[in-house]
Amino acid sequence: MKSGEAPWPGAALGLGLGLALLTGGLITGCGQDGAGTRDAARTGADSPSPSATPREDLCTRIVTYWSREVLDQDSYGDYQSMGLSNGQYEILMKVVDAARAEKKSKGTPAADRLIDREARAGCEDLYRDGAPSGGPWQ
Repeated sequence: MKSGEAPWPGAALGLGLGLALLTGGLITGCGQDGAGTRDAARTGADSPSPSATPREDLCTRIVTYWSREVLDQDSYGDYQSMGLSNGQYEILMKVVDAARAEKKSKGTPAADRLIDREARAGCEDLYRDGAPSGGPWQ
């Protein structure tokens, strides 16, 4: 047998035919035209897209968290280190002031309820028209 010659007759033809079928199957998607995959990718029908959390909900979460954290402190802390915008920080200061008075007169559970209510109301007001218009720090 010579170098490069197939060990049995027709082996080269069979190998070549096998590679052609395999490659052809991969290229054509095993007989599918791929239209369904393209349509699903274009419309997102096969996988739901994640939903964005509304800005007022994110604001409420962060203001509520930090309000509870600073409730028993003498200061409000640094708004930048808290990750708050100027507008969110203003809400926090109002909420904490009201919560401190509520806690003193009615206790911690009442102050916690007030924080929930007032943070939600302040954030809904801040984002009622979409985004604050006073710049990105607002």
